[in-house]
Amino acid sequence: MTKEKMSGKQRVLSGVQPSGSLTIGNYLGALRQWVEEQYRYESYFCVVDMHAITVPHDPAQLAEKTREVAALYIACGIDPDEATIFVQSHIPAHAELAWILNCVTPVGWLNRMTQFKEKAARQQQESVSTGLFDYPVLMAADILLYQAHRVPVGDDQRQHLELTRDIAQRFNHLYGQTFVIPEAMIRGTAARVMGLDDPTKKMSKSETDSQYHAVYLLDSPDLARKKIMRAKTDSGKDIRFSDDPERAGVNNLLQIFEVLSGMESREAIEAHFEGKGYGHLKSEVADLVLETLAPIQERYRKIQNEPGYLDSILARGAERAGAIAEKTLREVQKRVGFLPRQ
Repeated sequence: MTKEKMSGKQRVLSGVQPSGSLTIGNYLGALRQWVEEQYRYESYFCVVDMHAITVPHDPAQLAEKTREVAALYIACGIDPDEATIFVQSHIPAHAELAWILNCVTPVGWLNRMTQFKEKAARQQQESVSTGLFDYPVLMAADILLYQAHRVPVGDDQRQHLELTRDIAQRFNHLYGQTFVIPEAMIRGTAARVMGLDDPTKKMSKSETDSQYHAVYLLDSPDLARKKIMRAKTDSGKDIRFSDDPERAGVNNLLQIFEVLSGMESREAIEAHFEGKGYGHLKSEVADLVLETLAPIQERYRKIQNEPGYLDSILARGAERAGAIAEKTLREVQKRVGFLPRQ
């Protein structure tokens, strides 16, 4: 009997690429939700390092950032005794299943993926890797290997999850019922934190053009405050939530405040800032961000300073995740007609 059947919990899987440094956008849009939901679901959280090599990268930095992201999972509140934390490349079944799914995924489906078009447009066409084009199929393999019922994703990954559902349904139709069809878990408020320097674009952990684009989870208090105080706003005065693109900067700061303050309504937040200036808004947001980051950074330092701790967590996670992944992969191989290894 599986853990899922014994616990009665549905299974959740999600992950973050170890490219760049995790931001408050990653925390508010993903990690915070994982922490809140980890006891409700049977949770699997991976560091998706295989996805990180779809674009040019530095190998030494990739290894360093993989450890950093895993440590930050724990520092942000993921309980390794409750959730399974692992590194994607430690489970060979991810790549093996991705190949099989490649063979049932029409090229036309991948041609519709808008994120590939956006990323490819920023590179010379000759240098765009096949892996970047094929990224969504590997993501599908990540999810389907664990028979995940729900997948916490940002709004920008919604299309990829829809593709995962299409691939699972196509495989089930061709070879018989094999995969659970996953559902998206989209967080409402602050699901899409925007860049401080350009609030019309999502905050990115890989942005290198501006040092004031994002607050990183490991930023010093002085640097984090400086970035927020320099956040782009507008020439207006009223501090109110708005969908007006001209007011995107103020709206972004208000959404961050909304999530971190815990105030019950937007009306109450607007009343709180009535008659106050943008500088006051930025100062209060900075106070809340620093209050949030302080315990995360303290736990992170403890994790990194405890020899062998993180490696033991990742080894245990690979063992747990690997057992489920191998079971799914064996079933898939049987379904497509591969001869079992004796």
